[in-house]
Amino acid sequence: MSTLSKTHKKAEIGLQEKDMANVSEFLNKLLADYTVLYTKIRHAHWNVEGPDFHSQHLFFETLYDQLAVNIDDVAERVRMLGHYAVGSLAKYLQLTHLSEIQYGGTDSQGLIKELTSDFETVIMVIRSGIELANAAGDTGTEDFLTGLMEEHEKTAWMLRSHLS
Repeated sequence: MSTLSKTHKKAEIGLQEKDMANVSEFLNKLLADYTVLYTKIRHAHWNVEGPDFHSQHLFFETLYDQLAVNIDDVAERVRMLGHYAVGSLAKYLQLTHLSEIQYGGTDSQGLIKELTSDFETVIMVIRSGIELANAAGDTGTEDFLTGLMEEHEKTAWMLRSHLS
């Protein structure tokens, strides 16, 4: 599905249209991953139980607050490339590399294990996007994605550090 409307003015930013379309398609998949991950973190925030409830409840809140910023930034990057950001839950589920909630428990360890795996998947996805942006000569997106990847590597480390 093309993310560029025929009536929308093409972005004239020194990149080939096919490259901007390919990068935008990747970014929309990342947007889908982020939206699914955001929902999973909200689930953990709402439902965590146990002796570490308060600290984990607050920790999950910091994670979803940051991911909300990332979601907006990715959608805006798609728009900078002259395309439209996906905004449908059905489309997110179609595009995502992640699965919906798999862990059925409410203890922080189980929730964090699943979220760690998801962040690590997103990191690998972003690495492939960096390569795509590099091949397209899109240094803006390449730099943008590198920053996201570094942020998520730190988050994954923090999540892993919670695990016993």
